[in-house]
Amino acid sequence: MGKRILYFLITNILVMTTIVIVWSLITTFTGIDSSYLNNGPGLGIDYGTLMIFSIVIGFTGAFISLAISRWTAKKMMKVKVIDPSKQMAAHERAVVEKVHRLSRAAGLTHMPEVGIYQSAEVNAFATGPSKKRSLVAVSTGLLNALDDDAVEGVIAHEIAHVSNGDMVTMTLLQGVINTFVVFLSRIVATIVSRLVNSDMQMIVRFVSIIVFQILFSILGSMVVSAYSRHREFHADRGGGDLAGRDKMAHALRSLKTYVAQAKVNDRTDDSAIQTMKINGKSGLTKLFSSHPDLDERIARLEKR
Repeated sequence: MGKRILYFLITNILVMTTIVIVWSLITTFTGIDSSYLNNGPGLGIDYGTLMIFSIVIGFTGAFISLAISRWTAKKMMKVKVIDPSKQMAAHERAVVEKVHRLSRAAGLTHMPEVGIYQSAEVNAFATGPSKKRSLVAVSTGLLNALDDDAVEGVIAHEIAHVSNGDMVTMTLLQGVINTFVVFLSRIVATIVSRLVNSDMQMIVRFVSIIVFQILFSILGSMVVSAYSRHREFHADRGGGDLAGRDKMAHALRSLKTYVAQAKVNDRTDDSAIQTMKINGKSGLTKLFSSHPDLDERIARLEKR
């Protein structure tokens, strides 16, 4: 679900901003970061040097975000990781058994960590830096709101994300986006800094880099979200292969029914509903949605 994408994007922006601030503070008075401003055409920028710098910074930020993705998700969501070797409650055992059974069906040789987090929202997510170090977590709201077959369909969908290596692919895409974010933010910051007096250029450029990098990162998240929507269809198909197409379709219909009932009850301020209001997104907001419309997902699954 959208949690893994949201936290990955937030973590990436924070990591990238931190890298830039630290690097800028170190290099502001040394001129190392400004080497691309010498002997270049047009604006006096050596675009080749700037691109190499941008690639290093961009992919470093993306891979750091991936490396800490599982730890970040646990901390932010306060996930309780279930240890299969210890005594478990019945509902915990049921979740672990589903995750392990579906993981084996997907051909995973290392079982994902399994977690449950306390939340009224009907949600689940998978994250982690690799297939060997993944995490599948479900909310208590999902376990309470959906029946057993629907829960299995949702978990199968998340296992499919792990099996497909979506987080790694997402990281590579984010690395490319980060590269252009770093590249363009420095070009724009250089232009802005030359609009002020020379004694203010260093400060203006420093601030402009941070501002434009955050802005371009937010815009770049639309590309990541578009890719995420595309991969959701593949995860639905993979979930159908693992749990059975009927269970996967049942899971999606159950989510749709839950959303519809929530709208009837007018629970607009309930956090349990906000995450699942997939059908309510339109216009510009839809560009930042990590999931396609539920009706479209159901139609594609049934068409297959």
